[in-house]
Amino acid sequence: MTTSPTSTARIPAAPITGLYGALVKKFAGRMFGRVPESLGVMWHHLPALKASMAYGQKVQKWDECDETLKTYAHMAVASLIGCSWCLDFNYFLSRDKGLDEDKAREVPRWRDSEVFSPLERQVLEYAEAASQTPPTVTDEMVEPLLAALGPAGLLELTSTIGFANLTTRSNVALGIESEGFATACGMKPLAQPGPSAAVPSGS
Repeated sequence: MTTSPTSTARIPAAPITGLYGALVKKFAGRMFGRVPESLGVMWHHLPALKASMAYGQKVQKWDECDETLKTYAHMAVASLIGCSWCLDFNYFLSRDKGLDEDKAREVPRWRDSEVFSPLERQVLEYAEAASQTPPTVTDEMVEPLLAALGPAGLLELTSTIGFANLTTRSNVALGIESEGFATACGMKPLAQPGPSAAVPSGS
């Protein structure tokens, strides 16, 4: 894979050292072909890094909601908040998850795209509404999702959206931007938000 773009992070990356650091670098190398700068940034506070990684791994193991819907929801949050790192990372992961890459790349312009099913559009709308400040979720949004996903599925989707807000907002605050994972793997560029893109409250 290619080298990472010029650093934009507001905290300089720290050297990743020690036995745990060696394991992290080995895993990152297998997955990305290099060690993401964001890991170096988070290396300043290992407990926070480990907690975030541990929770992220647990989220990945949940199976009450379709993986495709959760990935699209996370990407919708990233696009809304403006986290290019999470947007690129989840698009990159869509290949490993066996998702429809052409559909995944359309998430930033989902309101103007015709590739998504009615349920997928409801999930994307819900993800954006739950991520507004304050949230703009309505009973009318929840009712069809509850019917389609069931209580456990809807709770899982909502928790995934909450985790996406944690990671996306943290990355934006720290200045952590896309490291070009998808581009380096030859994936098509992500679609740009269309004219009907939602605008976060307070913008």
